[in-house]
Formats: sequence, structure tokens, C-alpha cells
Amino acid sequence: MKIFIPKESDARESRVPMIPADVDKLVKRGAAVFVETGMGSSCHYDDTLYEKAGAEIVHRTADGFAMADMVLRLRKPRLEQVDLLQKGTIHVSFLDPFNSRPLIQALADRGVKALCMEMIPRSTIAQKMDALSSQASLGGYVAAVLAAERLNKIFPMMMTPAGTIQPTRVFVIGAGVAGLQAIATAKRLGARVEAFDTRPSVAEQVRSVGARFVEIDLGETGQTRDGYARALTEEQLQKQREGMARVCAQSDVVITTAQVFGRKAPVIVTREMIAGMKPGSLIIDLAIEGGGNVEGAVLGEEVIENGVRIIGLDNLPGHVCVHASQMYSANLTGLVTHFWDDEGKTFQLNLADEIIQSALVTADGEIRSELLRNHYQSQ
Repeated sequence: MKIFIPKESDARESRVPMIPADVDKLVKRGAAVFVETGMGSSCHYDDTLYEKAGAEIVHRTADGFAMADMVLRLRKPRLEQVDLLQKGTIHVSFLDPFNSRPLIQALADRGVKALCMEMIPRSTIAQKMDALSSQASLGGYVAAVLAAERLNKIFPMMMTPAGTIQPTRVFVIGAGVAGLQAIATAKRLGARVEAFDTRPSVAEQVRSVGARFVEIDLGETGQTRDGYARALTEEQLQKQREGMARVCAQSDVVITTAQVFGRKAPVIVTREMIAGMKPGSLIIDLAIEGGGNVEGAVLGEEVIENGVRIIGLDNLPGHVCVHASQMYSANLTGLVTHFWDDEGKTFQLNLADEIIQSALVTADGEIRSELLRNHYQSQ
């Protein structure tokens, strides 16, 4: 089976889809791996390292697509690249499927079997393939470090001859993978950390990484079977904002991570709440690529509002691209090897498997995901 790994076409992307060590694993399983020249350069993996791992270097993207039985990449392809793929090609990447209807339809029309990394289920057996979680964890880490760098205070308490410096107060909203890593990192840096999540079940996890869990009575909430927070009603959102406003006013740093799978991120921090925060404090919106949790946040920018710095930088995992690439590469390798047939030396697209059922969004000329079809019909 011929596997092609193209260079990422977005010039802003510093991560790479696969590292040489994982190419070596695929080659040893019998795959013929083709790597586009320069694919690993942003993480200092030159072509010779991939050749030593057993890959062949391809100099034109179109040539790689033309020969590929399977394409492994990080970001979704450009719409015009879909026509370069052969019918029946298995394409694996992030696809941003809820916001990419024309692309998903084009992949279906082309007869491409598209596996969407965002749709990998959050189950025990699929943990090694869960790229959303691996990248979110690094995003949470970067958010806390970025806050420490941008804030004009130090994080830890210090007892000095000149007096005692009180620890920075950090408030993390959302205690999923990203939130928990932000909490743990801020705590390691010495901050006093508080956190809130609509799922009371995560309170113990918050406490286990050293933060105080903020209690706000919202009534019935919960989570989906995949572990995502359920969408709140407008009345619940208003109660949440009122409860959080008091904590935000006391905080030096607010990190928001709240996202609802398949829907626009909810607005949690309003301009009214920002107006109540201390001048010099800052907010990092980790949900900015999904629409944002913070009023006034701008994708890819840092803005000042009422003396509060609002950071809406995208692709925070890309700030630590070497380890982000290592983790994403392991996720891809875990997926491929899990369904690899050593005898036939090919990837088995097992339609009866729950992972494939969840992640396969297009095949045989149609959009297979009922979740996506329902979403498109509601637009």
C-alpha cells in the first residue's frame, strides 16, 4: 500500500504530520511511504532523515496524490486539491467538518474515503488516535505559559526582605483536556488557580491538579457519551456569567476553553464582565478558532479593552511544534497500525468497527456521517 504524506500547504502551520521515527514503523509493517520534499523542515527533520527511515521523497504534491492509496496529513486539503486525489483514496486529516461543507461534499463526489481526526471517538481503545485531545493538552500548556509571559506580574508567591508578593490569581473556564493542562501548568508556575466547568463530575479532576473548583448552580447539565459538555440554555448561560463575573473581577488571568462539539463556541466572558476586571489583567481565549468564548476577542490577534489584554491567537499547539508533531504523528501511526493487515500489507477499512463508523465521513460517493448530514440540513 502506498502512503503519501504531503507538506502542509498553510504557511502559518509549523507542525508536521509525521516524524521520521513513525515513518520507520510504517515501513517496517510493509507500507511504501512517500514524503513530499520539505515536509518536516519546520521541525528540523530534513529529507535525508525520512529517506533513512525508508521513505521515498516526492518533489510535486500532485505526483504524490496521483500514486497514493492513502494520504496522511494534518490540516484539511485545499478545495482545489481534491481533484488531484484518486477515487477510493483513503484520506486522513483534521477536516473541520462542521464548517467545511463544500470540502466534505467535494471529497464525497470524488469518491474519497475521508477519515476525520476530529471525529475519532473518545473511547479507551481509541486513546492512542485521539488527536483532538493530544493537541488540546499542548494548547492548554501553551496558554498558561503565554499568560505568564504576557502578564506584568510574576505567578508565584515570594517572601522577600521587601515584603510578600501575593501569587497571581488564574481562573480557567472549562476543565476538559486543555483546561486541566492549563490548570496544572499554572499551578506548577506558582499561581493560585480556580476553575469552573458545567459538568460537576469533573470537580474532583480539577482538585486533583491543585485548583479550587468554583461552584455555580446551573440546574441540570452533564456531558455527551464522548465526554463533551452539553450545550447550555440561554438561562443557564446567564446564571453562569453572573457567577463567573465575580471570579473574573478578582483574577489576574482568565483562560477560557469551553467548546461544544459540532457547534459554535458559547460566549462566556462578556464585555460587561471584562469591564469589571482589573486593568493589566489578561484573557486567553482558547476557543477562538471555534468562534470564541470572549466578546471582543479577535482571531489571530491581541487586543486591549478597558485595560484588559484579550489574546485570541490561533494554533497554540504550533508554538511547541516539535512535541505537537510528535504527538500528532503518534496519533496517525496508532490509527494506521490499529487497522493494518500485516499479511496483505494494507489498511483495512473495517466498516463494522466503531472507530471507523465514527471517523469515516465520506465514502462511495456520499457523506456517511449522519451527524454531519443533520448539521448541514439545519444550516
